Amino acid sequence: MENILDKIIANKKKEIEQEKSLISIAQMEQSFTDATIRSFREALATSPTGIIAEFKRRSPSRDWIFKDAKVEDVIPLYSQNGAAAISVLTDIDFFGGSLTDLAQARELTDTPLLRKDFVVDEYQLYQARLSEASVILLIASALSVEETKRLASEAQSLGLEVLLEIHNEQELGHINEYVDVVGINNRNLGTFVTDVQVSFDLGDKIPAEFLKISESGISDPQTVKDLRQAGFRGFLMGENFMKTADPGQALKEFITQLI
Repeated sequence: MENILDKIIANKKKEIEQEKSLISIAQMEQSFTDATIRSFREALATSPTGIIAEFKRRSPSRDWIFKDAKVEDVIPLYSQNGAAAISVLTDIDFFGGSLTDLAQARELTDTPLLRKDFVVDEYQLYQARLSEASVILLIASALSVEETKRLASEAQSLGLEVLLEIHNEQELGHINEYVDVVGINNRNLGTFVTDVQVSFDLGDKIPAEFLKISESGISDPQTVKDLRQAGFRGFLMGENFMKTADPGQALKEFITQLI
């Protein structure tokens, strides 16, 4: 079976090189604002639910989920209906997202925003900072230990928080002092097979000082309750809401079953 992650990363590197020809890091820095951005980690730590609602039009594993989804129709309702944080996919080719989605989301909410993408270059950190994201994602399976630490340190220097995503015990070595939150992805990014048991098996192996979240494959409120009992404080959910006609309402109904 073709490794989907390898295909995505190869495409991402080409995409970044094209973007670099359009706007430089220096030009982005000149447009940075000093707006106060709410902490992703703090929002999860203090939330009664910890739901990270995701804006996601498509997935390599499902193709289109909600092809015509509009940021202005979903993001405000995610905020109003109880999301602790919001994840915005910014990958174009595989997930149907864009940086425009992220920037537009920031205009519509002060809820902490995660730039959900495959970060392999510091250039993407500056893009996230320009879009006023709260936190960026680093995926252990896409980076070496050294690359993870370098990018996490650079993100912190830009005022961005860092969510490190791991999937197995071997990737625990990617955790470093610049990481704010550790996420366990229940989905294997090579095959896109999903199993929530991955979070339960790996959760206790994450050092206690790191806030931890569970990502992917969560659709049952009881699963969230069980994961909270196991020490998780964030739950990233996209397809469960986005596959409905009204993602914001779907989030509201899900949360009513948690409280």
